[in-house]
Amino acid sequence: MDDARYNEALDELDHLMNDPDVPLEPTRVWDLLAEVSHHDIHHAH
Repeated sequence: MDDARYNEALDELDHLMNDPDVPLEPTRVWDLLAEVSHHDIHHAH
């Protein structure tokens, strides 16, 4: 995942979690969290 995709994933996650007009999609939230976590783990070392 490059930095652009990482930022897109964070934006989408923020949108899903904080926009009251958007229905919560738990599967998508977990997928995004997995992507972001994977990116964070690899960039922490």
